[in-house]
Amino acid sequence: MAKRVLVLSASVGAGHLRAAQAVELALRELDPSAVVKSMDVLGLTNAAFRRVYGKAYLDLVNKAPHVLGYFYDLLDRPPSSRRKSDRLRLTVEKLNLRPLLRFLRDEPWDIIVNTHFLPAEMIASLRRRGELTTPQFTATTDFETHRLWVNQPCDRYFTATDEGAVYLQHWGVPATATTVSGIPIHPVFSRPTDRAACLERQRLTGDRPVLIQLAGGFGVGPIEAIYRAVLAIEVPLEIVVVAGRNEEARRELEQVEVPSRHRAKTLGFTDQMDELMAVADIVLSKPGGLTTSEALARGAAMAIVNPTPGQESRNSDFLLENGAAIKLSNIATLPHKLTQLLGEPERLAQLKANSRRLGKPQAAFEVARRALEWPRD
Repeated sequence: MAKRVLVLSASVGAGHLRAAQAVELALRELDPSAVVKSMDVLGLTNAAFRRVYGKAYLDLVNKAPHVLGYFYDLLDRPPSSRRKSDRLRLTVEKLNLRPLLRFLRDEPWDIIVNTHFLPAEMIASLRRRGELTTPQFTATTDFETHRLWVNQPCDRYFTATDEGAVYLQHWGVPATATTVSGIPIHPVFSRPTDRAACLERQRLTGDRPVLIQLAGGFGVGPIEAIYRAVLAIEVPLEIVVVAGRNEEARRELEQVEVPSRHRAKTLGFTDQMDELMAVADIVLSKPGGLTTSEALARGAAMAIVNPTPGQESRNSDFLLENGAAIKLSNIATLPHKLTQLLGEPERLAQLKANSRRLGKPQAAFEVARRALEWPRD
């Protein structure tokens, strides 16, 4: 009988959905006969809850990132069924996600894979009350873990790093239930690429350093200010700016005059990130878990800019500790620091080598394989 696998995520930023897509594609590739369904759980709730849970996150990233960091640290405590705030939060989530709860009770699945903690928490609650018996896996999407990812019972947790697994174990998750897989990224990143062919398809020459500036799937942050700082670099560059779904930002970037020493082009949302990462010498970006994992998989050095306090600042620490990135503390010094790096080719090569060493391009397949093999896992 074909295995039935449900992949659940939440559209809080773009990374969780990209991780879910990666797991879904890996499942279909490993077992074409499997019945696989991927769902954004916020699509099953009301508009008000979607805005608070999803849109509010992007608003905080853009307008009040330190508030987001405050709540990130505040919530990073061991879970407790006795703490009023935890009970209230779970009650509100259940009330607003009743269609998801009905779906989970009514549809038979062999296993559920979560790439966000919200559905994992709902499933764990149902299992504790004996209303659901479906096993669940949780794949975390940053380089450290957070207490919100701990939702017992959960049959296996997949983490990006050993440290992330140890942190889960500190909260009582059995070591036998943790796997250091890396963060699930699109299966295409697991396949070899030819840089020359990618350059040609992306209409780049590769006769000078290639810098890719990323603004995330939703195009957040001071994109134009960062772009102008890049253009101020005296070293000739080939620059690609990916503005994501922020069409207004993309149009504004196209009006910026590019000095003759550089070549530059701007893109909106693209599904060519694999090829762009493959040709990049430097990826200039916030250190989101998925973007970082993609850069590592292709061995690109990262220049970290504007990490959001909380998970991104911890991702930044991981990259810096492992010598795969430099950090640009402010936009004013960006031209200076990148000029320094570009003037030290051996240092840049070492950053790229360290990046490649850290990459885990097979992560989605690791999660998918274990899901398909469960309970023989």
